[in-house]
Amino acid sequence: MSGHSKWATIKHKKGAQDAKRGKIFTKLIKEITISARSGGGDPDANPRLRTAILKAKAENMPKDNIERAVKKGTGELEGVDYMEITYEGYGPHGVAIMVDSLTDNKNRTAADVRSIFSKGGGNLGETGCVSYLFHRTGIIGFPVDKYTEEQIFEQALEAGAEDVTTQGETIEVLCEPDDFETVLKAMQAAGFEESVAEISKVPEATVSLDPEETRKVLRLIENLDDHDDVQDVSTNLEIPDDLDLSEE
Repeated sequence: MSGHSKWATIKHKKGAQDAKRGKIFTKLIKEITISARSGGGDPDANPRLRTAILKAKAENMPKDNIERAVKKGTGELEGVDYMEITYEGYGPHGVAIMVDSLTDNKNRTAADVRSIFSKGGGNLGETGCVSYLFHRTGIIGFPVDKYTEEQIFEQALEAGAEDVTTQGETIEVLCEPDDFETVLKAMQAAGFEESVAEISKVPEATVSLDPEETRKVLRLIENLDDHDDVQDVSTNLEIPDDLDLSEE
């Protein structure tokens, strides 16, 4: 299974357990703001902004918060000037990790990310050192306890998806980034409620480690993801469905 999509599922569960909604909102507001700044405040004419708003609504962000973030991006309200920076590096045992960030202080964020890599047994690399191992893919997930793969498959393929697979507790619909919104809206119109919807960096192939090594890499990934400036973390680590995350 894709290392990223499995990590996304773990992150979603841990976020709910740890009541990190405030931090999730902060990251979503940054994404909405920079999306509006780069492509305008009209979601109908700005695909990136539409996607960001969809994710915010999926997290039950209040409408007022979304509207304020858009206005900060368009300059109608005073806001922070964020920069988009992607860091690439290696976790323990050479696992590839990509870190997408939005920051108002690139020196601070770079130092923090480097420190997290180092303390976690990894190292920050040069631009391009691992990005060739990933490709951007739209991922829309549906819970297996609510739908069958057959139900999802027929509708998803008709909507333009590339593939449908079951990964643990989630049925994943995969599509090209340009088709993401079309596929998502078609699934919603057909009555399917997604649990995950995002455009992410997915590894071309994954690497496997033993359980203890895997948990060590996941601790590094979680520490990166917990940083306020980090929007997303992608990895080519194979994460088994039966991995006991409670073990340290």
